[in-house]
Amino acid sequence: MQESKNSINYNNLFIYFLAFTSGFSIMCIELLAGRILAPFFGSSVHIWGSIITVFMLSLALGYLFGGKLSTRSASLTRYGAIFIIAGLTLLPIVTSSTWLMESIFLAIEDSRYGSLLASTALFFIPTIILGMLSPYSVRLLVRNSNESGQVAGKLYFVSTLGSAIGTIITSFYLVLWFDIDTIVVSISLLLSLLGFITIVVAKANENLFKSKAQRDISHA
Repeated sequence: MQESKNSINYNNLFIYFLAFTSGFSIMCIELLAGRILAPFFGSSVHIWGSIITVFMLSLALGYLFGGKLSTRSASLTRYGAIFIIAGLTLLPIVTSSTWLMESIFLAIEDSRYGSLLASTALFFIPTIILGMLSPYSVRLLVRNSNESGQVAGKLYFVSTLGSAIGTIITSFYLVLWFDIDTIVVSISLLLSLLGFITIVVAKANENLFKSKAQRDISHA
């Protein structure tokens, strides 16, 4: 019984760490968005208005979709798959941003609407996927309805803390040490790696549960 409790605690700590990482990644990408759009659209307040609007809308949809998905047999395996998908959807930012922004810049004269369209094209989908992680994390952590509020509070604290640290580290250090493509690819690889590890952990937990069940049956 004690082993089971310890295993659950370790799983919870792992999920909190993943939520921290998702918050870190979201703010890292959002800050880089300004640097990515700047060569074509500038860095004025309406450019940042476009970026923030796209990120807020996509996160709102991500929370909605993540909450709905979490009601359908939530599992660590699916949770890990979301991380992998999030990592993969970041790659077009590296491979397609230049020609995409150039096309939008030439087609739309007003930088306000050009930056809004470019932000949507580059960041809307990956941010939706990243937004799905927080409500899914809550679902995995909640064991009964009485603790749901406390768990959600802790989870959003950890996720927001990750966002704050991601903001500081990205703006103070990463953009000085590395080019934008390197940072985006690193975040993509990190998310994908964590997703793969999560799936491995889920499979290990399943095997442990099956082996315990078999031992209990044999002892009975």
